[in-house]
Amino acid sequence: MFTIIGGDGKEYGPVTLEQVRNWVADGRANHDTQAKRAGDEQWRRLGDFAEFNEMGTLQPPRAPDPTPAVASIVPNGSIHVDPKAYADDLIARAGKLDIGSCLERSWELLKAHFWPIVGTTAGSLIIMMLASLVPVLGIFVGFLFSGIFYGGLFAYYLKTIRGKPTEFGDIFSGFQIAFVPLLLATLVSQLLITAGILLLILPGIYLAVAYAFIFLLIVDKRLEFWAAMEVSRRVITAQWWRMLGLLILGSIIGLLGVVGLVIGIFITIPIYYGAIAYAYEDLCNPPPKL
Repeated sequence: MFTIIGGDGKEYGPVTLEQVRNWVADGRANHDTQAKRAGDEQWRRLGDFAEFNEMGTLQPPRAPDPTPAVASIVPNGSIHVDPKAYADDLIARAGKLDIGSCLERSWELLKAHFWPIVGTTAGSLIIMMLASLVPVLGIFVGFLFSGIFYGGLFAYYLKTIRGKPTEFGDIFSGFQIAFVPLLLATLVSQLLITAGILLLILPGIYLAVAYAFIFLLIVDKRLEFWAAMEVSRRVITAQWWRMLGLLILGSIIGLLGVVGLVIGIFITIPIYYGAIAYAYEDLCNPPPKL
């Protein structure tokens, strides 16, 4: 994980090695860009790091493999893919999910962008809570619109992780970029999870974990709702127990905020969401094949 100082003098990161290489390829960073590795205090030239310097030249990222099985763009702007082929490609390239690393990177991200992340997360959750208290409307917000709000919130986290400019209004981006897919994904996934719990309990638990990336895949990859559900399920199933462990530990950390006089949840909940976003980056945006 690296943090760099952009041309505007602001710090961006911590982000992955691959993300910094992307910035190099885009011309947003070069040999003289000031950077430091996560855990270090000293700033150095980016060209001084071995990861970015081979025979004296900054190395651009490898060209990614073509996205598998992209068939078409459907009328609402979503991308239609073969979920099995798409997920198989991601599974083949992803490494083992490191639970500790996801939580650690989330904590580092929170420290680097403390007030924006805390304020945006708290604002999003407060808006959802207040909307859910409105008679009649609350039912729709709680059961249908929650996925749209979460889609926008996760879009904000991904932009922060990737060092892109963010604003509070990003939490409403789900309404603009993927309203219908997020709405359908919320409805169908909740119905399937509820049915699984009512029938045998375990299928519902399995799906609740396996569908953790649905909203991220919709706002980030623009996948159709069913494709997003299937890709999420297949990718997470390959490492289901690790993902379960991450969600359990993240939930425990989130609940610790209640012990901290309730207000602590505005600090611990962002760690939980950030950890999920980093897990998504590791499993759904793995580096291309050599």
